[in-house]
Amino acid sequence: MLKRVFPHPLLSLTLAVVWLALVNKVTPGNLLLGLLLGIAIPFVTAPYWPGRPIIKRPLRVVEYVFIVLWDIVVANFQVAAIILFRRNSNIRSHWITVPLELTSPEAITVLAGTITMTPGTVSAMLSADGSAILVHCLHTDDPEAVRDDIKQRYEWRLKEMFQ
Repeated sequence: MLKRVFPHPLLSLTLAVVWLALVNKVTPGNLLLGLLLGIAIPFVTAPYWPGRPIIKRPLRVVEYVFIVLWDIVVANFQVAAIILFRRNSNIRSHWITVPLELTSPEAITVLAGTITMTPGTVSAMLSADGSAILVHCLHTDDPEAVRDDIKQRYEWRLKEMFQ
């Protein structure tokens, strides 16, 4: 019974919290509406979810979030310095192919989103077989180091979480 009402409990909680953040005011009415949205949206969309990803090491999620947030803050300063202090002729942007060991579609999606959320990099394309992702880097002198950094900071953590 509980599984039918809350097919995706974490999504329900996330939707309720996001709703409260969007309205920027915690009132009984907003709390009730957030809870209703948190219940209704996953319930209505449940038939379209083929399966739920299984997170094998949930504590890694917290670590991953903090690492990504830190990297976003640092990258913001790096991109600002590039834009403000480098001439266009001195910016060395590169296309980098990052081979993937990840096989879970959810993990690959999180990796692509992480790359895109980090200023200075954008995940542009996933290979047809899902074995590599094409990343554009705003500025780097060493494309291999960027590739290795993505694999070491993000991919192995996602692999531990999802596989």
